[in-house]
This record gives sequence, C-alpha cells and structure tokens, in this order.
Amino acid sequence: MIKNIVFDVGGVLLEYRWKDMLMDYGLDEDTAIIVGSEMFDDPLWGEFDLELLPEEEIIKRYEEKYPEHKDAIRWFITHGEFMHVPRPDVWEKVHTLKNKGYGIYILSNYCEDFFKKHTKGASFMDDADGAVVSYQIHKVKPDKEIYQYLFDKYSLNPAECIFFDDRLENVEASNKLGMRAVQITSKEVLLNELNKLQPTET
Repeated sequence: MIKNIVFDVGGVLLEYRWKDMLMDYGLDEDTAIIVGSEMFDDPLWGEFDLELLPEEEIIKRYEEKYPEHKDAIRWFITHGEFMHVPRPDVWEKVHTLKNKGYGIYILSNYCEDFFKKHTKGASFMDDADGAVVSYQIHKVKPDKEIYQYLFDKYSLNPAECIFFDDRLENVEASNKLGMRAVQITSKEVLLNELNKLQPTET
C-alpha cells in the first residue's frame, strides 16, 4: 500500500527552459543548444549538485574549457531564477493528495542556489513533509546513499513509497532499493500517475 509520494523537482514538479533562457540572453537557437550541451554534458555540472566546490571555482573551470562561450555560461549559472517554469496544475494535485493523507517528500539533485530560486513561492514546498536535496548531504542520485538517507531520516518504508523522477537511472536505482518508481517524461504522464493515487470517492 502506497502511503508516501516522493518527487524529484526538475522535470517533474517544474519544467526547465534553459534553451529559451540562453536565447533571451542573446544567443541564436543553434548556439544556445551548443552552450547547453557544453554545460550539461560536462561532468562539471554534477559538481554543482554535490556542492563540494564553490560556485565560482566551477564557473572558472567552465570558462577555461569553453572560452568562446564563457560570458554566456557565467550569466546562465548566476541567473538560475530565469530557468524554471512552474507547473501549478501539478502543485494542485500534490496539495489534493496531501489532504488525502499521503506523505509528501522531495528527493532531488540540486545546488543550494538553484534549489532556493526554483522553489521560492512554490506551494509544493508547503505540502512537503520532508526533503533531501543533494547539496545538503553531498550525495547525488542515483547513489543509493541519498535514497537510504531519505528513508532513514523520515523513517520511511520503501515498499510504502512511490517515486517520480525524469531520469531513468534514478528510477532504476529506486526500484533496486525497493521503492517503486516511475519515469516522468511529460507533465501529462505525471498528472495521469497522480490521478491513479486519488482514492475513488464513494
């Protein structure tokens, strides 16, 4: 029996508009895609979520590797408030499920700066019974330690939880640890899954 719902944030409770953000900065679409690939496909991006290095140090390493786009990269990293798009219809479902008695938890890979900017004013944070974010413990999904930390901190039985994440490797890691997980490939997929969790009214 599912008693707790665990959510990733990016790609689940929020959408990302990274390409549009870079185009807002002034890049054409093709260059925006190139810059996005340089940032997100580089292992340096994962260093933000671990938060073992200062942000400025990571930015400088990016600038050394990609000097042609260093200004755009620095601007992007220091203006995370322009990156996310709310999903208020999803947040409303989360609130409904909270009122139905489900425990609501957050399990996400994020640096502190982006997490605070992206969740500022987000109603799902008011409904959350707990959250484990990578920057807090310097562990990232799909490392099993971050899942276990969530279970231990909030005394959760994995068999009583369902986890929604947009990345397949995180879903697979969750399933291996006994927490059923569903890969979220669109907002519509998530809303359909949340509808399945609402008890039928009698």
